Amino acid sequence: MQLTGAQIVIEVLKEQGVDTVFGYPGGTILNIYDALYQYQDQIRHVLTSHEQGAAHAADGYARATGKVGVCMATSGPGATNLVTGIATAFMDSIPLVAITCNVNLPALGKDSFQEVDIAGVTMPITKHNYIVKDINNLQRKLRRAFKIARSGRPGPVLVDITKDVTAAMTEYIPEAKQEPEIVNDYTAEDIDKVAAMIREAKKPFLYVGGGVILSGASQQLAAFQKKLDCPVCDTLMGKGAFDGYNEMYTGMIGMHGTKTSNLGVSECDLLIALGARFSDRVIGNPATFARDAKIVHIDIDAAEINKNIRTDAYIVGDLKAVLSDLCEKVEAKSLPEWKARIKELKEKFPLDYDRNVLTCPYVIEELDKATKGEAIITTDVGQHQMWAAQYYHYTKPRTFLSSGGAGTMGYGLGACIGAQVANPDKVCVNIAGDGCFRMNMNELATASRYNIPIIQIVINNQVLGMVRQWQTLFYGKRYSQTVLQDKVDFCKVAEGLGCEAIRVTKKEEVMPALQKALAAKAPVLIEVVIDPDDKVFPMVPAGKPIDEVFDASDLKEE
Repeated sequence: MQLTGAQIVIEVLKEQGVDTVFGYPGGTILNIYDALYQYQDQIRHVLTSHEQGAAHAADGYARATGKVGVCMATSGPGATNLVTGIATAFMDSIPLVAITCNVNLPALGKDSFQEVDIAGVTMPITKHNYIVKDINNLQRKLRRAFKIARSGRPGPVLVDITKDVTAAMTEYIPEAKQEPEIVNDYTAEDIDKVAAMIREAKKPFLYVGGGVILSGASQQLAAFQKKLDCPVCDTLMGKGAFDGYNEMYTGMIGMHGTKTSNLGVSECDLLIALGARFSDRVIGNPATFARDAKIVHIDIDAAEINKNIRTDAYIVGDLKAVLSDLCEKVEAKSLPEWKARIKELKEKFPLDYDRNVLTCPYVIEELDKATKGEAIITTDVGQHQMWAAQYYHYTKPRTFLSSGGAGTMGYGLGACIGAQVANPDKVCVNIAGDGCFRMNMNELATASRYNIPIIQIVINNQVLGMVRQWQTLFYGKRYSQTVLQDKVDFCKVAEGLGCEAIRVTKKEEVMPALQKALAAKAPVLIEVVIDPDDKVFPMVPAGKPIDEVFDASDLKEE
């Protein structure tokens, strides 16, 4: 069957099971958009307000479903506007295929109008990328891009296609979707070694990262934890991998982790890291991290082993397979003394905040009640992100979507749109600070255009809250360029972009606002006005040992 390059792109998307793409058209990609018009009953295209919004939406779609997210953009500034979204996906190992088009082959390298070497630009932030200059290579490279994005440690792949390739014709040969490659580079001896370490441990602790979610290993994790009878902490990316209501769940670890997690890990004798990368925000001072523990690292990416923390044993493989094998080898343990110690820490150091005034933690607890803990929560980056991680109870994977590695302000709204498109029957809520919301608030126009019923909560403290918190604690209260007090009215902005809007200034207004938004079946913005000096606690100063974690009560004592 003879097809144009543009038609082949769409046919390959269909092969790969793609039902939705996010993008923005332009000159060099017009042939593909013309083909999309012909296939509009088979593939849905969501026109975002900005290409960065398309990348974040594809990312949110991927995180919420486990499928490969797809975004599209034209050459030059269209392609470069995808870069932040691609980098965000790369840092958090999210499967994404970005399709861009470039100038005609004879015009490449001649500073042609809207010509950018997007493959060169994105080389450090993709698993792989392709420039397609020959139509005979197009379908092979597109299929390969999807396989690479899904295989091993997932990540983004970019395919840049010259415009003349999208217009040329060749024989299209259909192929079945290729399954991703599973990396299991471990032996029975590796399993036996870790099993022996578990048998000897009196105070084991599980440290859970996003790899558990990416591998679909939550059930295996639950079974493994039950056998070990041990506490579990998670990273920001690991939220929802383990039931947040389980009595042995201790909360997040690291800079804004709970005292129970940070102190517990510092006391344990065996720390098992599952699909986590020992980031600086988790370990603090690497020389003192889990100083009394033997460390086991299980991850699909061999490059992460011994990169930040030296291990006593490691297994390179898919977590679903590894945990299944370990569960068969490990005998059930009973650790009453260790469990009692963890219970003591949880009772002594609960998360807490000022309950006399309107705060973000209060809003999130009310949101948890209103949605029965079953919403998909997306966030931007900063104080609200940490509060959302601390105070909402995540019981299932793929329900907390946030930019962890890159820390991308402006991520959440696009991601929330992508998650809602992928899950039309679920409640999807984006929580943003006023500083982050300004970055990509134009995507409210996307939500209203398609009547995508997201709830956008803006925590408005009129400052860049997390940066201000650092300035307060470590920079002598020199608030350089972190005060946002101006004449912006977020409710009017939302209404101007076609959404409903509610402003909340009192505690008693929170639940009625949430209930109204949940009943609206349309995009709604809730602006919550809080004090500019609310702080996220607990906290560990950058580079300090995580057992030096402190909270507001410690500051009062000082």
